[in-house]
Amino acid sequence: MIVGLFRLGERLEITAFFNLVYWLNSGAAFSFLRDAGGWQRWFFVAIGIAVSAWLVREISVRDTPAALRMAYGLVLGGALGNMIDRLFRSAVVDWLDFYWRSYHWPAFNLADSALVGGVALLLIHGLVGERRDASAEMAAKRRSGAN
Repeated sequence: MIVGLFRLGERLEITAFFNLVYWLNSGAAFSFLRDAGGWQRWFFVAIGIAVSAWLVREISVRDTPAALRMAYGLVLGGALGNMIDRLFRSAVVDWLDFYWRSYHWPAFNLADSALVGGVALLLIHGLVGERRDASAEMAAKRRSGAN
C-alpha cells in the first residue's frame, strides 16, 4: 500500500511522534551495507533462504516447544517478508517512522518488527530455559546426594 500511495521519500504525519513514510533500504538493520554496490541484495536473499529453511525444519520438529515455534515463526515471517521485498524491489520498503522532537528512530516495517519480536522471544526462552534446566539439575543433585 505504501508503494502505491506514497512517492519515495514522502512522509505523512499521523501523531506527534509517528509518521508514515516511504523509504527504500538496500542494506540491513540501520542501513548496514546500504551503499555496498548491489551485491548485498543477493547476500541478504541467500541468508534469508538459508535461515528460512532452517527455521521451517525447526518448526516442523514435533518436540520443539510451542514458545520456540512462535518465536521461529515470527523470525521466519520477518525474514521472508524482507526477502520478498529484496527480490521484487531490490530493497526493503520501510514505512514506520517513530520520533521524539528532532530524533527519528530509523524507519522500519512490519517484517522488521516480527524479526525483533521473534528474537526477543528466543532470548527470553533461552534465559528462562537455562534457569529451569539449572534448577532441575540442582534438584536432581540434591536428591542423589540425599540417597
